[in-house]
Amino acid sequence: MRELGEFALIDRINAGREQAAHVLLGPGDDAALIAAPDGRFVVSTDMLVEGRHFRLDWSSPVDIGRKAIAQNAADVVAMGARPTAFVVALGCPAQTPVSVIEGIADGMWIEASRAGGSIAGGDLVHSEQLVVSVTAFGDLGGQAAITRSGATPGDIVAVAGELGWSAAGLAVLTGEADRSDPDFAYALATHRVPQPPYAAVIDAFGTHTPTALTDISDGLLADLGHVAAASNVAIDVHSSALTDPELCAVAKLLDADAMHWVSAGGEDHAFAGTWSPDIALPAGWRPIGIVTAGSGVTVDGVAPIGGTGWESFRGADATAADDER
Repeated sequence: MRELGEFALIDRINAGREQAAHVLLGPGDDAALIAAPDGRFVVSTDMLVEGRHFRLDWSSPVDIGRKAIAQNAADVVAMGARPTAFVVALGCPAQTPVSVIEGIADGMWIEASRAGGSIAGGDLVHSEQLVVSVTAFGDLGGQAAITRSGATPGDIVAVAGELGWSAAGLAVLTGEADRSDPDFAYALATHRVPQPPYAAVIDAFGTHTPTALTDISDGLLADLGHVAAASNVAIDVHSSALTDPELCAVAKLLDADAMHWVSAGGEDHAFAGTWSPDIALPAGWRPIGIVTAGSGVTVDGVAPIGGTGWESFRGADATAADDER
């Protein structure tokens, strides 16, 4: 980076890129120009810091770029919007190989395209460590935003996407397991590159709209707890609906608790929603519980013991704490 410089790299990583339809003006001017067809944006931002949220000895630059976009795109989709554009601020030490930054940029473009958007611009600065900050924009398409506060007693709780596999991958990386063992390949891949099931949500817009919706980033029970609190309801989860035989097999190899990975592991970037019992669940969704009167989250009617997910700054008390968060 010291030899190439900021502007040469910006030109290099933007060369040949094709912007999504909502990006009217991309990199190259003082700011990007993004269409807002119905006069509103859904906006979300997230920051990843090397050594806290990712490690270059655990993940490739492409993996890191994809993960940075995926966690932001999932937040936008969880509000009922289609991702349209992303702006990225990236800081790195001067000795950072150019190939690392190019790989991160490639990964960002891959995931932005999968989510339906593109990289509209950003900033590149010198910093003491590698830092990636992403802001995502989404279009509601004239529909009302889907928030956490719409759940009502009697609603069905359902999820789209896989649960617990990211935590399983983290357990492999932080433990003494053989990372080359094929039994751990899927867990490692899922942790390195989350696969939010964007289409399961987007394809349901307007026809099978949930009453409340959130992405699962802090852990299933923690994120359902946010829905319960915002909606002033209680949520009961059925443990039988969370059992994953393949994940249990991996947990057995690591002498770990698969149910803890599923319920509190975090970084799944799946989606959890509540649905009227009068509406059939759309494709890609499976029921896992029910909304009732009251407060809090229970599993089979019992309040969970211990932590339910990740919370920044909670330090040693964080049950899902890891070197990447």
